[in-house]
Amino acid sequence: MSTTDRVVPTPTPETRHYWDGAQAGELRLQRCNACGDAYFPPRPFCPECGSRDVKVETASGRGTLYSYIINHLGAPGMKPPFAVAVVALEEGPRMMANILECEQTPEALVLDMPLEVTFEKITDAITLPQFKPAGAPK
Repeated sequence: MSTTDRVVPTPTPETRHYWDGAQAGELRLQRCNACGDAYFPPRPFCPECGSRDVKVETASGRGTLYSYIINHLGAPGMKPPFAVAVVALEEGPRMMANILECEQTPEALVLDMPLEVTFEKITDAITLPQFKPAGAPK
């Protein structure tokens, strides 16, 4: 995928740990110390119980393909076709990402297929966690 003209996220104080982790090659999640729930997207409180006693941890980077669409229309900085997917992380939360290093077809994008995180540098300040089929060459 091309990164030219791509829409770039703006980190906030609440999401800084996530973006710093991505730049360091780590997928970071938050976990509630009160109820044990891991969650995404980042926020200063647990969405399950409301506790503000949360910690940041490095996720395994493994998950499965939960759902996806294949976009055949252009988008800024994205060459079609490209998959926009929901990935079920091994730790429990689901997150949206693109699927890289894989044909963007229904035959190749099989639900429940094992995935692993990969990182796509967009700018000097922003690296996006994306996913690829587990075991795909780097």
